[in-house]
Amino acid sequence: MEEESAGTGERSQFKAPFADAHRRRFDLVLFWSLDRFSREGALPTLQYLNQLERWGVGYKSLTEQYLDSLGPFGDVIVSMLATIAAQDLIKISENTKAALAKKQAAGIKLGPPMKSAAVVEQALALKGEGKSNGYIARTLSISPSTVAKYVAP
Repeated sequence: MEEESAGTGERSQFKAPFADAHRRRFDLVLFWSLDRFSREGALPTLQYLNQLERWGVGYKSLTEQYLDSLGPFGDVIVSMLATIAAQDLIKISENTKAALAKKQAAGIKLGPPMKSAAVVEQALALKGEGKSNGYIARTLSISPSTVAKYVAP
């Protein structure tokens, strides 16, 4: 199952079938819905689907019966649905940013939790002894990037 956003075509599991389609290893791409296939907008989505058709590979949406490469108004329907999917992605991003801003305005600190003063003090002391960030991380059971955040190189 792919966990990357459909907002970009630069997804490994999205690109792989195109290489197989080019070699005509299958006849049909079946996707759950167009917004799960791509949220990049009408033009990129149409380009992906047209490329499949040029290679002799059809497409079909499992949940949108009217979205089928054999349909007479396929490009019109794809354009409309792809535009809606792209707008939905923008709305999701805006809602996420608004929720984070609201939490920040309420005084909620965002990001990973801060290390205790005792851990920071131990890290600084070990660094003062000339220990490496890796050694400090292993000794204190924290990540090297956390060590780098609290001590000078």
